[in-house]
Amino acid sequence: MTESTPHIPGATPTACCPPIVTAALSEGDAEIMAAMFKALSDPVRLRLLSRVASHPNGEACVCDIADVGVSQPTVSHHLKKLREAGLLTSERRGTWVYYRPAPGVLASLGVFLADTEKAGKEEVALAARAS
Repeated sequence: MTESTPHIPGATPTACCPPIVTAALSEGDAEIMAAMFKALSDPVRLRLLSRVASHPNGEACVCDIADVGVSQPTVSHHLKKLREAGLLTSERRGTWVYYRPAPGVLASLGVFLADTEKAGKEEVALAARAS
């Protein structure tokens, strides 16, 4: 049984928004990005996302990432918030839940924050197409 990531209206698994230095955000894109950044503004959530994203298998069992200095129910709450923001997907396998970054979301955040003057517009365009 697969737990689906809640859908954020207007969100796609690929880049939602142009780099912030190249165009003004629409109201919808601003809401999508704000939800993601709000979820990432908590240090525990940021650590959990980092543990999932850096896990060798590209996904991590909650049993492998839960040691972040808070109780297990609090870890579950934070993982739920990351899923709701569209940053993680999850899948239940037996008694364990496995998490992985939502497809394209990390690249999308990187492209969105890219400084096109330093990165070069061609690199930003390539990164946007790759995500």
